[in-house]
Amino acid sequence: MTAQQHCFHCGDENPPGSDFKVNINGVTEKMCCPGCEAVAQTIIDSGLTSYYEHRSQPAEKGSTVVPEELSQLAYYDIQQIQEDFVKNSDNLSEITLSIEGINCPACAWLIEKQLRSLPGLAFINVNTTLNRSVIRWDKEQLKLSQILQEIHKVGYKAYPFQVNKQEAYYTQQAKSYLRRLGLAGLATMQVMMFAIALYSDFFAGMEEEFIDYFRWVSFILATPVLLYSAQPFYFNAWRNLRNHTLGMDIPISIALLGAYTASAYATVTGRGEVYFESVSMFTFLLLLGRLLELRARRKASETSSNLLRLLPSMATLLEDPDNLQIQSVIPAKTLTVGQYILVKPGEIIPVDGVIIDGESNIEESMLTGEHLPVKKAKSAPVFAATVNISSPLIILVEKLGNNTLIADIIHLQDSAQLNKPKIEVVADTAAKYFVAGLLVVATLTYISWSFIAPEQAFWITLSVLVATCPCALSLATPTALTCATAQLNKQGILIKQHHVLETVNKINHIVFDKTGTLSKGNFSLLNTHCYSDYSRQACIDLAAQLEKNSEHPISIAFKKQQKNTVLLTKVVNKPGQGLQADYSGKTLKLGHGVFCAVAVDNTIKSKELIIYMTLDGELIAAFELGDELRSSAEPMLTYCHQHNINSTMLTGDHSLKSEEVCELLGIGYLQKGVTPQQKLQYIEKLQRQDKVMMVGDGINDAPVLAGTHVSVALASGTDIAKNSADVILLGEELTKLAVLHQMAKKTTDIIKQNLIWALGYNIIIVPLAVTGHVPPYVAVLGMSFSSLIVVSNSLRLLK
Repeated sequence: MTAQQHCFHCGDENPPGSDFKVNINGVTEKMCCPGCEAVAQTIIDSGLTSYYEHRSQPAEKGSTVVPEELSQLAYYDIQQIQEDFVKNSDNLSEITLSIEGINCPACAWLIEKQLRSLPGLAFINVNTTLNRSVIRWDKEQLKLSQILQEIHKVGYKAYPFQVNKQEAYYTQQAKSYLRRLGLAGLATMQVMMFAIALYSDFFAGMEEEFIDYFRWVSFILATPVLLYSAQPFYFNAWRNLRNHTLGMDIPISIALLGAYTASAYATVTGRGEVYFESVSMFTFLLLLGRLLELRARRKASETSSNLLRLLPSMATLLEDPDNLQIQSVIPAKTLTVGQYILVKPGEIIPVDGVIIDGESNIEESMLTGEHLPVKKAKSAPVFAATVNISSPLIILVEKLGNNTLIADIIHLQDSAQLNKPKIEVVADTAAKYFVAGLLVVATLTYISWSFIAPEQAFWITLSVLVATCPCALSLATPTALTCATAQLNKQGILIKQHHVLETVNKINHIVFDKTGTLSKGNFSLLNTHCYSDYSRQACIDLAAQLEKNSEHPISIAFKKQQKNTVLLTKVVNKPGQGLQADYSGKTLKLGHGVFCAVAVDNTIKSKELIIYMTLDGELIAAFELGDELRSSAEPMLTYCHQHNINSTMLTGDHSLKSEEVCELLGIGYLQKGVTPQQKLQYIEKLQRQDKVMMVGDGINDAPVLAGTHVSVALASGTDIAKNSADVILLGEELTKLAVLHQMAKKTTDIIKQNLIWALGYNIIIVPLAVTGHVPPYVAVLGMSFSSLIVVSNSLRLLK
């Protein structure tokens, strides 16, 4: 029977008179039933035609009718599976995908263009340095499996980012390049021996048959190089052409195929020159450049991957935290919130949680960049990937997987590069049109040299095609930003917005909050002044009960000394002013003098922070609170003076302590006793003349943080402040601001160097190649190493 008598999909015999068919690779193939027809069409529509090319046997009819690669995509829509890698906020879901096959910005543009047409897709950004994509979509309109299928349609393979899979893909890709490189290298050595002999007239006087014999041997040796070693360039070029885009592999493929075809024709006919050594050498050098670039890119992206590798695979589960005898070792992935685990000395903590029992030193350098262990006891928070050093701890599991701090750090690193800086957008746009211009120039070059020196036309055109390198232009900015972000993460500096490094480089004024920023925020109650029949303890109890509704560091001082619970109603928190509540039918206020309407005669003159409490407008108590400056505040202000950066302290505190802090630290300007709205107005006025950075930690800092050129929040601050900030500092060191400033300057310098090199190289090499002054081997070396130089230069930021 002929092939048309059997179903192309399942292999069963086609019933007489059936007319089920599908067009596969340009050929109309018959199917036995509508089921096979529907499945085959789905396979083709999903871009999985290769299933039919590589299958070893026909598919089963009516059961395993969809290739495993396609059917498995549907599994990603299962909620339990998505919990491991999808973050949900509002009505949008977000995922970071690893994408195989990305070689240049044209690949990223193609994927973004394909997915933006999907209904329900809110955001997509493809990072060519990391080979990752961040995608946000409306789960009510769009399924994750549909997103993955669309990426498959344009010829790329995508899956949720996981360190092990990413490592496996890198290893596979590196081995593939090495195999192809090895074959090309061996063939190049053999073919070059014959080529050198032919060009140097070593065979002078030899019969023509022997010269033809050497040409045929070169043809045989170069063929596997062209068909196997150079495959990656053809696949990428075909993918670009199929999707109507232009990538750098198109001129490369034209050059290789052109040289091989011309040489094969000359060998068969016995007339003309052969370029087999060029085909082999070009392929070898191009593959070498791609392999070195692959390794350089991996080094740039491995920092975040290394963080995830810190997480342990196993954990010790306690059924009862009071009975250490009943314990079991289970996979850490199977833990759930609310369970108890035992972490022994020397072990890595697998989750975010709180200490229930025990006291130990914790190594948190992988998160904060500070290498001194932190002493933690009962009720203290602990974080995944940190190391328990000295004593066993019993920990209550609070956060797992994507919700842990370490996962947030990696997420912030990727998010920082979601929106491209203007300079990168311009470079990408230029690179996109660069290839089209290159093909036009190469065509005109061939036509011109055909009249000037026909024997040189092919060589010179070949040099033009392979000499230029738009990829270096597109890699100049993203590689530098990726390396800088990774290095800052290691120092405990988390960047949330893409513009931070670009803007920090221009900062000439830093505005500091006082409480919890310049000071530690560890308040202690120094004195209590009573002005009514209420006892000292009764006043403290009232103040402590009110402060339970506040996240301000002041609340800790009162909570430590509270002995009795007091019934309060209608509690209102007024950030930057104080708290208010109803107590026994009267209005109770706690805050600064202006908020409590304290008469000037009753105010206390002190350099410490004074908090007043009134009941129906009558002063009943005043509290004197002490705080300690951070040890890193003074060196940070010294750095500001050395680099001509102006400084201002912006605080809601009315006390004389503000002047004392400014004088002690050498802060240039002071604005005290200001409300959150007044803070914002001051910053807006200041930003008309300066580039401003604001550093704060509290609820009253949130509006001004959101409105500043660059805003920085301390990790010890409130959630609302951290959400409003562009940068989060882990740990207690304000000198990390100096690290951020220095890194921003260094990153800007690296980007400028990369762009100067990329533009300068192309501006110089194109005229030289067109005028015939660049031999093909020099052209291919220049093109191969141009991108490598840009990536290697960016890698200096990791040191």
